Amino acid sequence: MEILEILENNVNQRHIDQVVETLKDGGLIIYPTDTVYALGCDALNNQAIERICAMKEMKSAKTNLSIICDDISQVAQFAKFDNVQFRMMKSNLPGPFTFILPALSKLPKAFKGRRTVGIRIPDNEIALAIVRTLGGPILTTSVPGDDEDYRCEPGLMAEAFESKVDIVIDSGRGQLMPSTIVDCTGNEPVITRLGKGKLVN
Repeated sequence: MEILEILENNVNQRHIDQVVETLKDGGLIIYPTDTVYALGCDALNNQAIERICAMKEMKSAKTNLSIICDDISQVAQFAKFDNVQFRMMKSNLPGPFTFILPALSKLPKAFKGRRTVGIRIPDNEIALAIVRTLGGPILTTSVPGDDEDYRCEPGLMAEAFESKVDIVIDSGRGQLMPSTIVDCTGNEPVITRLGKGKLVN
């Protein structure tokens, strides 16, 4: 396991390339977003997704899985949305929101049985640089654990997951407030978890 210091106001592309190579090899990373630090992998690598699901005991096919994309055109490859939902995403992204949308079949086997996918485009240059360099989305889920201080400190997360993840990106102390989740699978969008950010309709 390696700790890489990458600051959002000075993104080191060489380090981003190293992260992406690890993801392409099926590795797991802990990385910053515009909300909390997240656990992630290549969202199109089924075995890596299964490793994360096992770590978080997400064995139910009903458990939502979320991905980070770098723009809405990439979102369209993996989820269905109408014009109203498009305008809402365009008004709120990049930002601290997770939009739950109907999933398309391009997602790997780990998503089968899950009819929806959570979509994030965070306002965080490190996460977006990883996705752009990878050329595809990364899976995103909160780092396991209840201790607030530990979930904010990359060094503590590195100690806790030394044998389970390959890279921890240290971008300084993280935040505690998660993204706001907006379920867009019904007739009207419904906020199912109120977190960071104020949704613009």
